Amino acid sequence: MPSENHPSNARIVVVGSSNTDMIVQIGRIPGIGETVIGGKLHTAGGGKGANQAVAASRAGARVVFVGRVGSDGFGKTMVAGLRRYGINVSYVTRDKRAPTGVAFIIVGSGGENSIAVASGANLRLCSGDVAKAKEVFRQGGILLVQLETPLPPVRAAVTLAAKLGMRVILNPAPAQPLPDTLLRKVDILTPNEYEAELLTGIRVDGEAAAARAADRLRRRGVKTVIVTLGSCGAFVAGDGCRTLAPAFKVRAVDTTAAGDVFNGALAVALAEGRPLLEAVRFGQAAAAISVTRIGAQTSAPSRAEIERFLRKHLLMAPSKNALAP
Repeated sequence: MPSENHPSNARIVVVGSSNTDMIVQIGRIPGIGETVIGGKLHTAGGGKGANQAVAASRAGARVVFVGRVGSDGFGKTMVAGLRRYGINVSYVTRDKRAPTGVAFIIVGSGGENSIAVASGANLRLCSGDVAKAKEVFRQGGILLVQLETPLPPVRAAVTLAAKLGMRVILNPAPAQPLPDTLLRKVDILTPNEYEAELLTGIRVDGEAAAARAADRLRRRGVKTVIVTLGSCGAFVAGDGCRTLAPAFKVRAVDTTAAGDVFNGALAVALAEGRPLLEAVRFGQAAAAISVTRIGAQTSAPSRAEIERFLRKHLLMAPSKNALAP
């Protein structure tokens, strides 16, 4: 049942990475070999899996996170932070052989960023960690996965979810080749332009190219493809739907976790049974709010904020120049 902290009936299982983010906010991103003085340092929870879990929880869902952290201070802080967001951390393993993952993020004045990651314990996530969480998979809902961990636990999670009738969202980031045997079990794939290009060989430089890439991915077995195009919006291709959902216009401060926030909020809206395009707009609204704030998890908006934003932008509908199926 919904509660004050989780106003939605949505159940989300997130399998993925968690990092401690070291963020330097500076006038411009340095070039190779260059030092730029005068930045401000922020430390916050991050990692694509943890970010998406926080975004889903903030959007109202009951979330279980499956991942690994080190037996260090960063790991203790990470788990405590996820718990404060109302996330079930019973299946987060404290690894004794590897440190908690760390990401070093430089953010320029226009919101652009450059990121380097030391993955640490994330690279030791294994299929056995997924098997230990089998009971929460049985409870249904949506599985949300990414690629900042080794592929075997991702494959194990997707296979288990498909077997138990869960809906599967795969955010294929960071980009890497994926086998058709995995893609055929994915209900919704959410690549950005670069990831779509790596998976299809098609350079995604606009709506038409995004449509071609989405079609190719659907021919490989994915049921629905959402190609995120940054400030240009998202191209959505699924049964009976092939259209561009334009982005909301906001002033970006930090785009670090926009994709993660989009995926987390999208998962919540779909778990609630919302139509695909409505769910995409819900995710886009959450992402638009997030880029106006510094940080990854700290930028994820609450459900109330998302709903207020959508009411304010109610007249902003998907593009009229939708492509015919």
